[in-house]
Amino acid sequence: MSDITLPELGEGIDEATIINIFVSPGDKIKKEQSVIEIETDKAALELPSPVDGMISEMLVSNGDVIKIGDLIAKVEEGGSTTKEKPAPKEKKKERPKIEEIAEEVVEEKDEESVKVDEHKEEEILQKEMSGRDDKTEPDNVVSIVKDENKVSAPASPSTRKLARELGIDINSIPGTDPGGRISSEDVINYAKNLIANLETTADTHRGTYQPNIPALPDFSKWGEIEKIKMGTVRRLTAENLTMAWTIPHVTNHDRADITELDQLRKMNKQKAKDAGGNLTITPILIKIVSSALKVFPEFNASIDMESNEIIYKKFVNIGFAVDTERGLYVPNIQNADKKNIIDIAVELSDISERTRNKKITPDELKGSTFTVSNLGGIGGTYFSPIIYYPDVAILGVSKSSFEPVYIDGKFEPRLMMPLSLSYDHRIIDGAAAARFLTWLVKALEEPFQILFEGK
Repeated sequence: MSDITLPELGEGIDEATIINIFVSPGDKIKKEQSVIEIETDKAALELPSPVDGMISEMLVSNGDVIKIGDLIAKVEEGGSTTKEKPAPKEKKKERPKIEEIAEEVVEEKDEESVKVDEHKEEEILQKEMSGRDDKTEPDNVVSIVKDENKVSAPASPSTRKLARELGIDINSIPGTDPGGRISSEDVINYAKNLIANLETTADTHRGTYQPNIPALPDFSKWGEIEKIKMGTVRRLTAENLTMAWTIPHVTNHDRADITELDQLRKMNKQKAKDAGGNLTITPILIKIVSSALKVFPEFNASIDMESNEIIYKKFVNIGFAVDTERGLYVPNIQNADKKNIIDIAVELSDISERTRNKKITPDELKGSTFTVSNLGGIGGTYFSPIIYYPDVAILGVSKSSFEPVYIDGKFEPRLMMPLSLSYDHRIIDGAAAARFLTWLVKALEEPFQILFEGK
């Protein structure tokens, strides 16, 4: 008997949602045959069986959220292929509640340990008191001295023990009892505040922080409604975009005359097709953008506000938006600056198809340094794209159309492509964005220039 469990899916992926089950108990399966289809925050993919055999038990259902190592199915092996049963993954131990730690410490039965603590503290206290004019005996209060030059904090041995159990420096805790004495309740409240602050900070960085938004009204009062639970991709897209929207966005707009470029594209379309790709404007844009990022490195960076650092990336991975029935995915062309346009067109076609067919891998959806979102195949004039975190810029492309352009004393029909550049104003100034977009426009209108200015 073998177990099918959820394997490691990639860095930062801890769980997955089951969206399709292909087998039932009693079904015979072969090794590498798909058993279920899962969806993570990165991709949708099918999970194959590690062995030949028969499904004896299915332990999951559609819509279940499972974690790495969770049991999915049991297989009664019927072929020669065998596989060692994976070692069960240790469950993460839950941290005990602060109140439980406090109760254990306060009700400590080891009297000898307490006496030793009290004896040491009394010696310290006597040394301190010997140098004071006021010889008044404290009311069962003892102190911990962290170093020779630091004033001790008044607290009982059990209170100090509680602070040690919680990993807190008792000298940092303000006391609320008479004389500034620190009680066990002071330690517990201090620990709770620390945890609350940490959770708030973590939630803010994950993009799950929500402002005070009023609750929605009951829409059923006015008519029929239908509620549908968000899919994993849609939910995580909402969370990530909420976080991304906290970036100070600015969007610059411009137009590029791509009349000659489009003719060049059509001339080489068959060459790309023979290689297995489709030469649309997107691979050309990806190549030109990858050259621009070498001229303007601040657009190929990320900003770390915690350390006040700008991270300049020496690699160029261009992300591109893919519209699927499950939502928006952003895979990327890695090392786009080192590939020619035909290579990019072939890779773009392959990745786009696998993304729509749920064959994309999580690693192919990570590591982008700049994003191109092309809506030209759908329509529209301009739009303001939202930066794909942790990038600092994104290029939006709208539908190209012929327009009359005044050239050399007369109007000529020219194919004009609208461009929209959104950028993080914390690291990129408006003048730099205008220069970047102007460079892109010129490169699209005169592609030969990137041989001189690109790197």
